[in-house]
Amino acid sequence: MSSDESGRVVVVTGANEGIGYHLLASLLDDGYRVAGLDVATDELESLREARPDRVDVRDCDVTADDDVRAAMDAVVDRWGRVDVLVNNAAVFTFGPFEAQTLDDTRREFEVNYFGYVRTIRAVLPHMRAQEEGRIHNVSSGAGLVGHPGLSGYASTKGAVEALTRSLRLELRNENVWCTVMHPPLTNTRSAATLGYPDAFLSDPAEVGRKLAEKVESTGPVVAADWKTKAGLWLSKRFPSLVERGTERFVE
Repeated sequence: MSSDESGRVVVVTGANEGIGYHLLASLLDDGYRVAGLDVATDELESLREARPDRVDVRDCDVTADDDVRAAMDAVVDRWGRVDVLVNNAAVFTFGPFEAQTLDDTRREFEVNYFGYVRTIRAVLPHMRAQEEGRIHNVSSGAGLVGHPGLSGYASTKGAVEALTRSLRLELRNENVWCTVMHPPLTNTRSAATLGYPDAFLSDPAEVGRKLAEKVESTGPVVAADWKTKAGLWLSKRFPSLVERGTERFVE
């Protein structure tokens, strides 16, 4: 279905930079109406200024119930619907388990897991009322196979995987689809702190474009490309690959 003909609306959280920004910009190029939600929106302003009829920008802290409800209600008030939600907002604290505090892990869960729960709760009634919708929860291979130094972040992504599978089962008799969306390891501001060689990191603009091309997907797992899909399969099938690939993080 053409986005121009349908006037379809996509909401992206964590949209001010990295994958979220480039995903939103690519969707705009494809003719979608897009709403970007983030705690900072400075990078999104140029998109709104260029296309005020098709871009909505909302200051939104996904850890705050009122922020999430207000942002989603504002999008629906403006455009009458939300067809696709991409939950992308995420944070992490990098360091050994014993060096991370409970507050660090609580913060990761508030953004990476409960942030997703809040936005889904805010949008699901609208999708049910319009009898159609797609919810993409951006996950990570760390949530499937773990990663030293990212115990909290990996735990949140494992929880997102389980949440998505459970919701998908609950919604199986409705035309509302819930998926996990897997980008590759990408050269974002946060990922750069992990110290992986540049050759291991994908370009966020390219990743955003690939995910935008799959925003109408309804399968249980939406991978950015076949390499990402193959990498996830190999990592789960052969744990020794994960051990070798992350040995630099273990003293």
